[in-house]
Amino acid sequence: MSSFTTLAALLVCLVAAWPPPTLLAATPDPSADEAYSFDDFPREEILVYPEWFKRSFLDIRADLAEAVAAGKQGLMVYFGQKRCPYCHQLMQVNFGLSDIVEYTRRHFDAVPIDIWGTEEVTTLDGETLTEREWSQREDSDFTPAILFYAADGTVALHLRGYYPPYQFRAALEYVADGHYRRESFRDYLARGEDRMVFEPEDLNEESFFTPPPYNLDRRYPAERPLAVFFEQGDCHPCDVLHGQVLRAPAIHRYFGEFDSVQLDLRSATPVITPAGQRTTARDWAAELGLFYAPAILFFDEQGKELIRVDSVVGFYRLRNVLNYLASRAYLSESYGAWRVSRAF
Repeated sequence: MSSFTTLAALLVCLVAAWPPPTLLAATPDPSADEAYSFDDFPREEILVYPEWFKRSFLDIRADLAEAVAAGKQGLMVYFGQKRCPYCHQLMQVNFGLSDIVEYTRRHFDAVPIDIWGTEEVTTLDGETLTEREWSQREDSDFTPAILFYAADGTVALHLRGYYPPYQFRAALEYVADGHYRRESFRDYLARGEDRMVFEPEDLNEESFFTPPPYNLDRRYPAERPLAVFFEQGDCHPCDVLHGQVLRAPAIHRYFGEFDSVQLDLRSATPVITPAGQRTTARDWAAELGLFYAPAILFFDEQGKELIRVDSVVGFYRLRNVLNYLASRAYLSESYGAWRVSRAF
């Protein structure tokens, strides 16, 4: 037997011995276009929570205690908006699948929070805040955002934005089965993806991308802010971003004002980060905790990360982020506070 055959057999044994995510292939998913390509302007219709969401008095300590007493693994706190298209996607697409609903209800109680709400919430640490204040404190600007609390009150996972059924199933299982105690969600999700076939393909090109070498060092301030696109081949949401969202003249024009680079998050391409660290695209993505492509990270002229978009994104959401950055509002307020100030 050749050394290559022996190595291949050993790898098969090792992979088989490490249990993969099991919920990921439970039910056929909606079409890719339904999950990734949709009008993300605010909805006219008001979102209605599923009947199985908890009618909570917004005492999170009591809600968690009741979930544990009922034999559940923890609490799922959903931060959303009544007209948010991404929230509608979560309810209609993800919670439109019976396996996801059954698994969620079996392992978690779900408590809804309106990020614009003025109802008082008692948090796990006993602090009393309005729904709006708590949402901003928990960095829940990109709705739907979900905090998964384990039975002991640990924040097992924080999702920011909408993720299609594949990633959402993985998130549920990651928390319910206790994988958060042993590995990052990025690593857990990668184990499931290892069973899928990914052939390397050329990434989508844009005229505003700066070619290699990728020296992003901002220890000596640059003249322009920086946008870093982490992408990969065989990536339908990446195709949607480039084929639809970035084709809009208003969006495309904005990126001409940035130093913009594109990195393959699986590659060993050399990179010097804004902090001056020599690394690779793959290792930097791991250090940043990225598990979804495409992800866009924005840095100022000094190399400080300002905001990241690392979930499904359409024209309206990305335009808002770019308006926030172009106005330089980040110099005085967070994205969440900026959105609130514009709404009232």
